[in-house]
Amino acid sequence: MQVPKGFSFNAVEAGIKYQGRPDVGLIFSEKPSFWSGVFTKNDVKAAPVILGLERLRKQSKIRAILVNSGCANACTGEAGLRDAEIVLTELAKNLNLSPEEILPASTGVIGSRLPVKKILAILPDLVEELSPDRAALVARAMMTTDTFPKIVSRKIKTQNTEITLLGLAKGAGMIAPNMATMLAFILTDAKIPSHKLRQWLAEAVEFSFNRITVDGDTSTNDTVYLLANGLAGEVSGKEEELFKEALFEISRELAYLIVKDGEGATKTVKIRVEGARSEEEALKLARAAADSPLVKTAFFGEDPNWGRIMVALGKLGLGLVPEKINIFINDIPLVKGGLATDKEDLAQKEMARPEFTVKIELGMGAADAEILTCDLSKEYVKINAEYRT
Repeated sequence: MQVPKGFSFNAVEAGIKYQGRPDVGLIFSEKPSFWSGVFTKNDVKAAPVILGLERLRKQSKIRAILVNSGCANACTGEAGLRDAEIVLTELAKNLNLSPEEILPASTGVIGSRLPVKKILAILPDLVEELSPDRAALVARAMMTTDTFPKIVSRKIKTQNTEITLLGLAKGAGMIAPNMATMLAFILTDAKIPSHKLRQWLAEAVEFSFNRITVDGDTSTNDTVYLLANGLAGEVSGKEEELFKEALFEISRELAYLIVKDGEGATKTVKIRVEGARSEEEALKLARAAADSPLVKTAFFGEDPNWGRIMVALGKLGLGLVPEKINIFINDIPLVKGGLATDKEDLAQKEMARPEFTVKIELGMGAADAEILTCDLSKEYVKINAEYRT
């Protein structure tokens, strides 16, 4: 794991919901960072999302990110905003910053107030033990129903220096296109102005976090932050393309890890639609198949029940021609011209793999799109039935 220059990390246990593990994390930059953020499109926005949006509008530089798990601080009204501001104000005192230089992020149970006293009590320890070596602790503190921390890095060699990018994420449930209950923080020591960060992050999110689904629900808290503190030097010219490529790679890898860790998931499945009349149409159809509970339970049962895929595609009323549709499981033709082949046994063997691709050919145009999803298992139902108990 590579850590960008000037960033330090720590996480401690406040006892918000989980016992015996850190649940409050801090990322700190020794130098003010240019930054950008992308937030949930859900009309119901959590307090930390509202505060993050306010900071984005003001275009203030950022020095720190504070994240907690176990409590989303969503649907808590004005009291929730005050709770978040109290915590940020106290943390700012400990760091000798202004509260506006700190970005908040929360994930966990919706509707519960933030346990302010518990968090305030651990802030001195959180700040005192900041270290470049503790990024993995923060990735762990972000987890809710996740089964493993998600952290990736990239290093770019430029003409005069080396640029490092580090990405941390959490997410396992309530994951749908337009992000979901997922948090991702991408940090770099490159010097890049905010307007470029904004453009590049929006593009990266669109083709990574917005192309995944676990259960079709879009959360109140999803947030992606990108911070650039400039300590490794400026990125310009051809180096910008190298940086964008690394940013896209990190975003896609984190998105993949989120789906791989989907609640109760046993399969990671790519749904690829080809031959659509537009990318928008291809994306709608891929999402329809990826979000269908019947399709996802068939994935879990390793059942090549292609009729469920046809139903998911046709229900959108987009004027598809069934006689033109071909469906493949990896390279095995399951449907040709809208009719069954004799390859179900072979398709079933492919579906027994932990990862496979469902390719859908529409025969109507030249556009394509992909969505990454997972199966829907008995364990998913158990996890979510017992989440608050």
